[in-house]
Amino acid sequence: MAEIHYMTQEGLDKLKKDLAEALAQRPVISAAIAEAREKGDLSENAEYDAAREAQGLLEVKIAKLKDLVANAKVIDGSQIGTDKVQMMNKVKVENVALKTVMEFTIVGETEADFAHGKLAATTPIAKALLGHSKGEVVEAKVPSGIMKFKILDISL
Repeated sequence: MAEIHYMTQEGLDKLKKDLAEALAQRPVISAAIAEAREKGDLSENAEYDAAREAQGLLEVKIAKLKDLVANAKVIDGSQIGTDKVQMMNKVKVENVALKTVMEFTIVGETEADFAHGKLAATTPIAKALLGHSKGEVVEAKVPSGIMKFKILDISL
């Protein structure tokens, strides 16, 4: 069974745009292969090899994007509450050990961008936070050990 990919409508629209752009590259790469093929001996033709490799990488990208789009589940923002941490919530937490406060939005893996405060729901920290309420202290098992976070606020 295919894995469901949770995302916002904005995230799905971006994936569809990326897929359309990738599909538009097919004829360009096919033309490059045809042009390289015309140059003679394929066994020693670096241009041909490069074009075939580019075609293979493009096809892998297209297949991945098609899978993501086909198995996307758009999260309805109107159905999201703030009583417990869930996808699309903005969460303010305090690292108990370091006494530092962080804020991020929990999103699907394809939309994650830590630099912009978007944390993938599949990360250890997000997994630890999901389902917990404001005021709770949760433990996240990360590669460097166990980190404790206190949930300060949950918002949309």
